[in-house]
Amino acid sequence: MAFLDVENVVKDFGGLVANNDISFQIEKNEIVGLIGPNGAGKTTLFNCIVGYYKPDKGKIRFKGKDITGFKPFQTSREGIGRTFQIMKVTTGLTVHENVMVGAFLRTEKRAEADKEASEIIEFLGLSHIKDYHINELPIAIQRKVGLARALATKPELLMLDEVASGLNHKETEEMVELLKRLNVEKHITIFLIEHIMEMVMTVSGRVIVLDSGIKIAEGPPEDIVKNPEVIKAYLGERYAKGK
Repeated sequence: MAFLDVENVVKDFGGLVANNDISFQIEKNEIVGLIGPNGAGKTTLFNCIVGYYKPDKGKIRFKGKDITGFKPFQTSREGIGRTFQIMKVTTGLTVHENVMVGAFLRTEKRAEADKEASEIIEFLGLSHIKDYHINELPIAIQRKVGLARALATKPELLMLDEVASGLNHKETEEMVELLKRLNVEKHITIFLIEHIMEMVMTVSGRVIVLDSGIKIAEGPPEDIVKNPEVIKAYLGERYAKGK
């Protein structure tokens, strides 16, 4: 039984098929990357898994349970956390308060949520900005706060939508190390959409590739970078030759 099982998922927006018969599995404790050109259907697929969209066809199972059509609050309670390209944080709250919002999924007690938020903020190295309001911080830091809030829901599967976008080279390297720590130390399975190829190829044990709503490849990074279809659709010859 796969940890996450996506079976023949189709999502059709009035004739525009964003996801076309997509199937794959993710095992517990894997880090899996999802890549492809803009408009390939990556975020739509995430939204189908998490529950922002209901697939028109197919099944999604998590830990053996059919969660097809679940709402986002239901998938979150099942153990799926998610970040967004456009950060879903509350600008009127401090960093600490934003993370507490996530923690309240698992507890109604303010003291417990406060403690959980403090531990996550410290783990992510954000203690020095915990009292800042979100709109006082650069976008790169806001993304980390979004990650912190997702972690506060205590996910078993963490789905990251371009969490490294806007980061410089050093910050990207730090994010790679952070994701590896979350995977090893916190035993969190990670599924990430990313356009920074150096990051996704470094951190992922396996990579899935979409193009025009279709899965065109799946495999270890060293195979994906040599795949002619992937090179043509997305990576380009320059990246492939550089590898």
